[in-house]
Amino acid sequence: MSKPFISLCPEITRANALNLMDWLEDESVTRYLSDSRHVSRFIEQVLGRVQLPILTHLFNQGGRFFMAYDRHDVPVGFVRLVKTGADCEMVLVIGDREQWGRKLGASAIREGMKLAFFDMRADKLIAKIHVDNARSLKAFLRCGFVLENETPSLKSFSLLSEHYLRQLRESALDDPAGIYITEIDEARLRTIVALEHDSDVMELEHEIERAIVVDARQVAPDIVTMNSKALLRLDDEAMEVFLVYPEEADDSTGKLSVCSDIGTAILGYKEGDAIDWRMPDRTRHIWIEKVLYQPEAEGDFHL
Repeated sequence: MSKPFISLCPEITRANALNLMDWLEDESVTRYLSDSRHVSRFIEQVLGRVQLPILTHLFNQGGRFFMAYDRHDVPVGFVRLVKTGADCEMVLVIGDREQWGRKLGASAIREGMKLAFFDMRADKLIAKIHVDNARSLKAFLRCGFVLENETPSLKSFSLLSEHYLRQLRESALDDPAGIYITEIDEARLRTIVALEHDSDVMELEHEIERAIVVDARQVAPDIVTMNSKALLRLDDEAMEVFLVYPEEADDSTGKLSVCSDIGTAILGYKEGDAIDWRMPDRTRHIWIEKVLYQPEAEGDFHL
């Protein structure tokens, strides 16, 4: 069975707004959502007065709103992140009832955690959950949140940034699908992330934090390291790429920046691995068919 997959997309279209209205009219979906009537009324007003095809800026008032898509690019819910000072609060809804029970909620929470800590730079992420919402309580606990306080109707959970980072590193050791990078690559990649300070390298920073770091002389020869050449299959398209640092990137010669979507996606994976990765327009399926060249395997170590 495929591992649960969710991607969070910041672009909100009119079609998305209609999806949201359908979900918010379902009492089983809104049962534990305290502001569902307010949200539904807001969406109805927006659709009535604004004829734009893209409504992102309206949904981001007072916070950041993301549609949650499955690996087939079907919208299944939404995540809202509201940052106040150093804290960020997450609201999560899986609106498509047909998708309940597939652990998509936990996948959406992990994607929201990534955005809150790496993009929005929150120190603490908070989730307030109705005491009877057993499904959400279980999902947030599974993702490492701890109970902070509670009232007769709500339980407030939180996760600190340092705990999240430790959780990423510890879970990598037990993940059979984990990624590997060399000590040399890690040092240079961290410098790139520090200099960029841009959401474009958010995914790269996340991959570095969750990677297992190894000595360059000990990395397996079928791992995609920096300056490796690999044969990929992107959906149904075969392509050969060199994974390089940003200043060396050249699409015309197949030199792909590690900061690009595909470059970040394949870093640290091994020959035979398959990856679902959200690009700006859709989710792509990437299969690493063969590692054609790896500098470490050739004894070519360099800074």
